[in-house]
Amino acid sequence: MDTPITRKPDPPAIDPAGPMVVNCAAYDRAGHRLPDFHLDAISDVLAQPDTFVWVGVHEPDEALLEKLQEEFGLHDLAIEDAHHAHQRPKIESYGDSLFLVLHTAQEVKCNIAFGETHIFMGQRYLLTVRHGASLSYQAPRQRCEREPEMLALGPSYALYSVVDFIVDNFLPITEAFREELGELESAIFHQEFNRNTIQRLYELKKELVTLRLAIAPMQD
Repeated sequence: MDTPITRKPDPPAIDPAGPMVVNCAAYDRAGHRLPDFHLDAISDVLAQPDTFVWVGVHEPDEALLEKLQEEFGLHDLAIEDAHHAHQRPKIESYGDSLFLVLHTAQEVKCNIAFGETHIFMGQRYLLTVRHGASLSYQAPRQRCEREPEMLALGPSYALYSVVDFIVDNFLPITEAFREELGELESAIFHQEFNRNTIQRLYELKKELVTLRLAIAPMQD
C-alpha cells in the first residue's frame, strides 16, 4: 500500500502591523511617501522605477528575516549575522549592497543598556534591524519625510539620518553620567564615609569602559 503523502503546512503569514515590523514605507523620486503596502509587495514596489523602500524591524524572528532576504535579495552571510546580536561594529560590501553593524545604548534606571542595529542598504532600499536597547528610528524617518527634497536622494540620506541619530543618542548618556560623576566626586570628600558612593563609582567606571568599547570601533 502506498504511503499517504502528508502536506507540509504553509508557513505562518507575516503580520505587517506586528510588533517586529516597526516601519515599512516606500518613496517616489521626489521623496514623497507612497501608499502603505504589505511586506509581500516589496519586490513589486521595487519593480516600479524611481522608488526606494525603507523598512525597520525590531528583534525579528527567523521567518521574518527569511522573508526580507527573499524580497530584497540579501546575501546569506549578512543575513546569518543579522540572526544573532553580539557582532562587532563593521561595514561590509556585498556586490552593490552594504551591511553595517552599529552599537546602540540607552540609559535605563541610571545604568547603560546596550544593543545593536544591523543595516542593509542597496541602491533602492534601506533595512534596519534592531536588537536590544535602542530608540525607535521613527524620529529620523519623520524628519526625513519633512524634507522630501533630501529624501529624494534615496536610501543614502536615510542611512545618514539613522547613523546620525544613533551617534547623537550617545551624547545625553555621557552628559548624564558626567553630572553624576561630579556629584560622586563631591560626596567622596564629605566628612562621613559612605560605602554606597564608592560602590557606585566602581559601577560607573565599569559602565563607561563598556560604553567606550562599544563606541570606539565605530569611529573607523
